[in-house]
Amino acid sequence: MTNGISRRGVIVRASVAAAAAGLPAPAIAQAWPSKSIRIVCGYPAGGLTDVFARAYGEYIAEKTGQTVFVENKAGAAGAIAAELVKNAPSDGYTLMFTISTTMVMNKVLFKKLPYDPDKDFALISWLNAGQLPFVINAKVPAKNLKEFIDYARANRVSLGTYGAGSYPHVVAEALNRSYGLSIQAVHYRGEAPMWQEVASGAIQGGSGSYAASSPIMQSGAGRAIAVPSMARMKKLPDVATFHEQGATDKAFQVRGWICLVGPIGMPDDIVQKLSDLMVAGGKTERIQKILDTFGIDEGAQDRVYFKKVIDEEGPVWLDLIKSLNIEPQ
Repeated sequence: MTNGISRRGVIVRASVAAAAAGLPAPAIAQAWPSKSIRIVCGYPAGGLTDVFARAYGEYIAEKTGQTVFVENKAGAAGAIAAELVKNAPSDGYTLMFTISTTMVMNKVLFKKLPYDPDKDFALISWLNAGQLPFVINAKVPAKNLKEFIDYARANRVSLGTYGAGSYPHVVAEALNRSYGLSIQAVHYRGEAPMWQEVASGAIQGGSGSYAASSPIMQSGAGRAIAVPSMARMKKLPDVATFHEQGATDKAFQVRGWICLVGPIGMPDDIVQKLSDLMVAGGKTERIQKILDTFGIDEGAQDRVYFKKVIDEEGPVWLDLIKSLNIEPQ
């Protein structure tokens, strides 16, 4: 056995190289990336989607040696960015950071979309948007979910949401459905005004990101009494999950998420390389600090995991949104 290369092998390789040299430039395979990469962010600057797009984008730039720039194209629940990226060349140089609403819930929330969430995108990486603690005003005499349900049966209760069809809207309706309550969902334009109303006592509670709700909890104006999914939050280890407290409706187990996708038809090796870069980036010290700030317990997951989430959790989300009886726009 020898480690040498046969004379025949050298001739074959030399012949292939010579043939390739005679082809027009576009026909010669180019190593990706050979130019700057554009990441379109479907939501405004400053939010978690934008923060992730820039942090992971910088990591991709560092590892590939190419410039990565982020362009925010917010509006229409991510549909503006989705249409733009859908129509971009499938060469790996135009990508999109967006959220589960764009990829799943919009199928129910809109009568017609300028893109097909199921057919127009190559799935690259899935990112947990973090558990959304259920926080109530400090004056509500409840320390856990059972006590809150008892309170809601005897009193008029309103819970805030940051938009019709959002996760806190799902929670409010799931509590009504599961326990025969009459909780009113009050919709706000974003988390900030919702949490202001929770802190003031204008509404009794709401669900939302750890980063946005933690000031209320730290000030004593509110307290978390439950968290979704099947595992407790590292940031709130003493707060039991909905499931632990007997709330078994699937609405209390689904996850909100952020993702990286590209136009359908991207070469598989580029999709895989990007997927690997995202997973590696999620383990870096810089991104781990971002995750800690937002109370997120895991970094980016690969394309295989992403497809599994779409297949298993997507239909659950669609059923939940349909159950809200929202008139499609």
